[in-house]
Amino acid sequence: MAYVVTDGCVRCKFTDCVEACPVDCFHEAENMLVIDPEECIDCGACVAECPVEAIFLDEDVPAGMEAYIDLNARLALTTPIITMRTDAHPEADQYKDIVGKFELI
Repeated sequence: MAYVVTDGCVRCKFTDCVEACPVDCFHEAENMLVIDPEECIDCGACVAECPVEAIFLDEDVPAGMEAYIDLNARLALTTPIITMRTDAHPEADQYKDIVGKFELI
């Protein structure tokens, strides 16, 4: 099992969760963060830190967001690790309450 970053993070990229992670399993893609399932230790420390509630245990990913499980695994292979808090995506305020953002990745 591993945690998965889902729809809420797309075009938001708040990095509060990154600082809570004890194993540096977050990676930064262009429009969202992802979690490397091979590195995640299932501690859940990141979940409460996400201001848009975008992080779920893979077996608890909401219906309709299952594609994010594979997306996290794939993008973790090709994107850089992020270990420190950075500024949110420039469009975060505009997109934080929008759902169904998969096509914006």
